[in-house]
Amino acid sequence: MSLLTLSSSLKYIKGIGSVRTQVLSEMNIQTIGDLLYYFPRRHLDRTTVNTIRHVERDRYCTVVGNVQKIMVRKMGRKSIFEAVLYDGTGQLSLVWFHAIPIIKKMIQEGDRLAVTGKIGFYKGFQIIHPEWDKLNKDEDPLNTQAIIPLYPLTQEMKESGLEHRRLRKVISGILDSISEIEDYFPDWMLKKYSLFPLSQSLKEIHFPSHEEGLKQSVNRLKFDEHFFLQLLMVLRKASFEETASQPLGIKGDNVMSIYKNLNFTLTLTQKKVIKEICEDLNKSRAMNRLLQGDVGSGKTVVAVLASAVAVDSGAQCAIMAPTEILAVQHFDSFKRFAEKSSLSSELLIGKTPKKERTIILKKLRKNKINIIIGTHALIQKDVQFKSLGLVIVDEQHRFGVVQRGDLIAKGFNPHFLAMTATPIPRTLTITYHGDMECSILDEMPKHR
Repeated sequence: MSLLTLSSSLKYIKGIGSVRTQVLSEMNIQTIGDLLYYFPRRHLDRTTVNTIRHVERDRYCTVVGNVQKIMVRKMGRKSIFEAVLYDGTGQLSLVWFHAIPIIKKMIQEGDRLAVTGKIGFYKGFQIIHPEWDKLNKDEDPLNTQAIIPLYPLTQEMKESGLEHRRLRKVISGILDSISEIEDYFPDWMLKKYSLFPLSQSLKEIHFPSHEEGLKQSVNRLKFDEHFFLQLLMVLRKASFEETASQPLGIKGDNVMSIYKNLNFTLTLTQKKVIKEICEDLNKSRAMNRLLQGDVGSGKTVVAVLASAVAVDSGAQCAIMAPTEILAVQHFDSFKRFAEKSSLSSELLIGKTPKKERTIILKKLRKNKINIIIGTHALIQKDVQFKSLGLVIVDEQHRFGVVQRGDLIAKGFNPHFLAMTATPIPRTLTITYHGDMECSILDEMPKHR
């Protein structure tokens, strides 16, 4: 056991066994490291164990006692499972309204339990749906007199015997036996940002020595998550910047026609954003930009003009919206803005009739459609482009990464523009869209 490392297989761990190893493997938990990073969903403070005589109504308490009596009662059409706990000073009723067949199998008369919950009163003190653990006679300290972890448990885990108590025992044994966990951050970095060492954080997140230790471990592990997310974003951004793409910098007849026939004046921020997008499109690397603006801020006309630049440069444009209603709205707006231009656009959604869909796909392959607007229907395998150069995705957070990637893959490294009306604080924009350049429309048009 002394040679255990984070990459060691769980099949060598006492208390796991082949069946539980398979259950965990199906959850993508295959190594000791995977299990140590299977964090508790919350913790119970059992540092103080109360006697039943001294519990108080509406207070959260931990009590240890023996199950004196079990009853299943009817209340109307519903059943109630009740276990009466006795600790030598008084009785406490434990009540369940749900999962009664499972609870009946797990709790028997004579069992010694540690229970935690809010004290209520109905013909005596009671806890409804308590958090509980079955104890050995020695009342081992992993389950009482400490801040204990509660893990997210699947039905398969419960059926295989991987409940809280066993997980605590297994993880505690691993932490006692594993070789020193090497920290990937240097000492100067830990000191600069006041971070716990990784090994200490993993111990404290599972078995906190005190509330402050738990707080510091959570802080360290959250720091790691954001650090590596940012590192990934930087690497993705660098990769995107090295991706060759067709420059789309021609402002031809379609762009001029749309500008000329606008019945309103573009705001300063719209002009600024259009300039940023056009500069990106004119580069030989693929654009990867997020356009953020409230509803009514004028994102659609920006998208129309970006599409016109792409079409004037000889490319096709695909615009994907998360719902059919939004796709139809975009299509109507594009038709209205481009009414006097030579842009050809079509709508492709799930409700598109089969015959009409066949015609659209044929025209799309022959580059007789400049702009295609739709929903998930655009990522079907039979949707093919002659020269897809610009992909615009509205409310991209409502699509999966694979879905966006499937649409982008229909062209040769096309430029990418994401649009969102969801207000995103600057810090979150930097964190979760760190691989993208950001443009913000923060000025409402006067005609709105």
